[in-house]
Amino acid sequence: MNSLPPCPLCHSEYTYEDGTQLVCPECAHEWTAGAADTAGDDEKVIKDSVGNVLQDGDTVTVIKDLKVKGSSLVVKVGTKVKGIRLCDGDHDIDCKIDGIGAMKLKSEFVRKV
Repeated sequence: MNSLPPCPLCHSEYTYEDGTQLVCPECAHEWTAGAADTAGDDEKVIKDSVGNVLQDGDTVTVIKDLKVKGSSLVVKVGTKVKGIRLCDGDHDIDCKIDGIGAMKLKSEFVRKV
């Protein structure tokens, strides 16, 4: 049904036209129809546990109790983490948690606020 190309960043099929631009409603990426082939090939999209696209500076909430490796501390469910930074690797969120300190989290264990 939809003859428009999917989003080059998050590959969402729900794109729409806005004047001369194509727009993705899921990640808010805008591009021109001719640039869809080359844009975003080297950029990795990181999503949270429910599929929201994460960006640097977002605030997220932990959805599961997480044991801190090498310590007896636990990051509890519902802990808000402000100002995240995205990075490469298995643990793709770099952050600082109040009362615990700097650590890395997996995006599958957080939800965007």
